[in-house]
Amino acid sequence: MSNLQLLAGFDMSKLFGDSIRAGINVQSAAFALGAVGLNLHYGFTGLLNVGMVAFMAAGSYGMAIIFTQGLLGGSILLGILGGLVFATIIALLVGIPALRLRSDYLAITTIAIGEVMRISFRSRRLLDITGGPFGLPSIEDRSADISLADRIGRDWNPLFNVDDPTRTFGFWKLAFDGKTLWLMIIGWTIVVLCSLLVWKLIQSPWGRVIKAIREDEDAARALGKNVFSYKLQSLVIGGCIGALAGIVRTLDSGFVESNQFKPQTTFFIWTVLILGGAASKWGPVLGAFLFWFILVFFEELLRQIISSSSDMVFLGLEANDVGRMRLIIMGIMLAALMVWRPQGILGKKEEALLDAR
Repeated sequence: MSNLQLLAGFDMSKLFGDSIRAGINVQSAAFALGAVGLNLHYGFTGLLNVGMVAFMAAGSYGMAIIFTQGLLGGSILLGILGGLVFATIIALLVGIPALRLRSDYLAITTIAIGEVMRISFRSRRLLDITGGPFGLPSIEDRSADISLADRIGRDWNPLFNVDDPTRTFGFWKLAFDGKTLWLMIIGWTIVVLCSLLVWKLIQSPWGRVIKAIREDEDAARALGKNVFSYKLQSLVIGGCIGALAGIVRTLDSGFVESNQFKPQTTFFIWTVLILGGAASKWGPVLGAFLFWFILVFFEELLRQIISSSSDMVFLGLEANDVGRMRLIIMGIMLAALMVWRPQGILGKKEEALLDAR
C-alpha cells in the first residue's frame, strides 16, 4: 500500500474531531485545574509536590461521602465545601511536618500520602462510607433516592430539555449532549476563575514573597519572612484547587473509585504543566488541551493505520498495543520539549531553571 493510498484512507473528521473533543471535554478541564494547583505549588513556590492526586481524592470523596450519607442535608454545595475542607486538612497534615524539610522529602511525603489515602479508601472497614474496593459506583442521595448525575444533569441544568432529553448542542464532532456541555461550562469556568485567582495572588505582595521563596528561601528568611507559613499557605490554596479538579471529575463520571487516584494521574498532571509551561498564567490550560489532543490524535492515527494495513504488520503493532504506544509517543515528545524548550510552550526559561525547594 502506497503512502498516498494510506493517507487517502484516513478519516480526517474522526482523527481531528475526536482529538479536539478530547482537548475541551470535562476531563481535560479537571486536569487543567489540577495543573493550576500544581503551578502554584511548583511553578511559583518551588514546592515539589508529587501527590496532587491526594488532594483530588480528598475533594472527590469528601463531596461524595457528604452527599451519599445525607450529611449537612445532602447538599451538593455543602458537599463541595466539605471536599475543600478535607483537602485543607490533608494539606496541613502533609505540610506541617514536611515543609520544614527540603524538596526531596516533600516529594516522598506527598506521593506516599496519595497512596495511603487510595489504599485506605479501598479498605473494607470503610465499606459503608467509601464503598471500599467497589467505590461509590452510583452517587445517590440515600434519603431522597436522587443521583448526583440527575441533580447536575437535569435539575440544575438550564440546557436540559425534558421534552427532548437527547438534544445535542454544537456541530460536527463537537456536538455535546446537554449534561456534558453544562459540565464543560462549569468546569472551564472554574478553570478560568482559578487561573485568574492564582495570577492575582502572584501579582500581589503575597505572591512576590512566594516567588522570592522559590528563588532563595534563605534570603527571604533573612528579610524576616516566615517562609514556613507562606509555603503552607501555598500548599493549602493549591491543594484546594486540586480538590476542585477531583470534584469536577466526579460530577462528570457520577462515581468515585480509588483506582481513579493512582500515581499516574499525578504524573499526567505534571506532564500537562510542563507541556504548557510552569509559572505561566495560561500554561496549565494550554497544556491540558494539548495533552489530551495529542493522546487521542495518536491513538486514533495508529488505529487507522493498523486497520488500513491489515495485509501487513505496521511496525509490529497490533490493535491492543495502541494504548501503550500513545504514551510512548507522548514521552518522546515531552523529552524533546525538555531538551529544546524546558520552560514549556508559554513558560519563561529563567523561571523553569530554578531549583525546587
